[in-house]
Amino acid sequence: MEHFVVSARKYRPQTFKDVVGQQAITNTLLNAIEHDHLAQALLFTGPRGVGKTTCARILAKMINHDGTQQPDEDFAFNIFELDAASNNSVDDIRNLIDQVRIPPQVGKYKVYIIDEVHMLSASAFNAFLKTLEEPPKHAIFILATTEKHKIIPTILSRCQIFDFKRITVTDARKYLAYIAEQENVKAEEDALHIIAQKADGAMRDALSIYDRVVSFSGANLTRQSVTENLNVLDYETYLNVTRLILEHNIPELLVEFNNILSQGFDGHNFISGLASHFRDLLVCKNPKTINLLEVGETTKANYFEQSQQTTQEFLLQGIELANDCDMKFKSSRNQRLLIELCLMQLASINFDGEKKKSEQYIIPPAHFKNGNSPAVKISSAKKEIITENEMSQDSAAPSPEAQVPVSTPQTSSITTPAKEKVSEVSNLTTPTPAVETPKETSEEKPVATSETTTKTPEKVSGLSLSSIRKKRELLAKQQGQQHQHAVEEKDTPFNETQLHAAWDEYIHRIKNKGEKILASIMETDMPKVNGHVISMELPNSTMKKDLEKGQNPLMSFLKKKLNNTFISLEIHVNEQAAKKFAFTDMEKYNKLKEKNPLIEKLRATFDLDI
Repeated sequence: MEHFVVSARKYRPQTFKDVVGQQAITNTLLNAIEHDHLAQALLFTGPRGVGKTTCARILAKMINHDGTQQPDEDFAFNIFELDAASNNSVDDIRNLIDQVRIPPQVGKYKVYIIDEVHMLSASAFNAFLKTLEEPPKHAIFILATTEKHKIIPTILSRCQIFDFKRITVTDARKYLAYIAEQENVKAEEDALHIIAQKADGAMRDALSIYDRVVSFSGANLTRQSVTENLNVLDYETYLNVTRLILEHNIPELLVEFNNILSQGFDGHNFISGLASHFRDLLVCKNPKTINLLEVGETTKANYFEQSQQTTQEFLLQGIELANDCDMKFKSSRNQRLLIELCLMQLASINFDGEKKKSEQYIIPPAHFKNGNSPAVKISSAKKEIITENEMSQDSAAPSPEAQVPVSTPQTSSITTPAKEKVSEVSNLTTPTPAVETPKETSEEKPVATSETTTKTPEKVSGLSLSSIRKKRELLAKQQGQQHQHAVEEKDTPFNETQLHAAWDEYIHRIKNKGEKILASIMETDMPKVNGHVISMELPNSTMKKDLEKGQNPLMSFLKKKLNNTFISLEIHVNEQAAKKFAFTDMEKYNKLKEKNPLIEKLRATFDLDI
């Protein structure tokens, strides 16, 4: 059995021309070699699998070639590779420094490639500084790392830094196509594109995935076999999901999502992929940005076709909903419900970016074709309730025979005439006495009770003068009630003794309720009376704010207790008053000594401390 060599080793570039996706760096290194302008310390940094070590080996071979050697000469005696992950101590660096002093026996330069240099310890870095800054003329150091931020600044300042970029999907796909051609493997363009996307910018990962997929499907790589082996959602799944969203087909959409989960796909990957799909559709809508879509020509045509069925507003709102679901996914306890809710919201969006709206009728107009009662429509702009007769008044004048049913006490609602507008919707929820309808003919019956209304509700003309008269009487009655409340205001005189008694009683009440902070603030100073104004002084503004928070229940209690509705509270802040409440030990002693001078004699006799 022939030994198998993985593609990452078999097709490793041997020259700078074979390096994929790093043209800027390879051109710079070639020019530096050609013009003898190469630095003695180089730092190659970038993501994994983008060619850092490969370029270091190619550079090490090229600088030793003078035209007399064989083209396949690798100068193994002149190239030393050191893995800093396992040789990161000071002793390892000292051994390296001792070897640097010896000149090469073959070739012109000795090249030291230190891979994963960020793993060196701080002491090893410091031991390496002097040699890195002033190495022998025959020595060149090439440092490679994936985490440049972990290298100390003194090392960075001594190196010429080359930043390797991620390999684009297009470059990776082209190189995979070249390898497939060399291996006599028939591969679909979409299949190679999926492999390149899965590699996430690393060529080594792309070649590893390619070997795995070839082992699975043989010499014929198809998009279906690649997606099945890699367990990824291809673009056809998202095209189908988007089609169901545009058709507002919520049942089929939920079934499709269930099928995706049953195949073992993760819901988080699905919703993040759906947001990326909406982004790709948005990119396809403009010819200037269609090149940002890194897919094959066949796939690009499918994307463009579906993008024409959507609007920019729909796609923007779709991206926002999907991205919001993506951010909430990890913190959600019911993750499947979260995604299903997001899909239903997406399917409820019209092409104009607005959610579908049903008719804004409380009861549909078809219900009133038999003349039962006019439909009521809510106007969100003016917050009015407008009857169906008024909505159609532009096309036809309302008939004087328009009838509205008289409300019953059971429903506690007010029946308005056909031309009457109620400006505030909230007024409908407040209970008001039912309005009796006057008799217009001798044959009309009195207002029906809750038992008889369900059988034959009495009707009255919506445009009659009697209804307008009754409305005026109702308004006058309400104004009379307000006037009666105004008459009930009391102005009983009181003195400070009565105020202090009521004040102490309220303090006792709030203490029992557990509001001890407010009680202590009220005990700070006894209030004074000046007419209807109750005033008190507090030592700081913090206490004033706390008292103002509990002012409303306090004033309600005082007005009721003192039988006076005109009293008010004024709170003043006097910082000088704070001295009356906060004493030091010496101040307390001086106060006691003023009241009783014998205390000082007692302290001196027994030699007491304060």
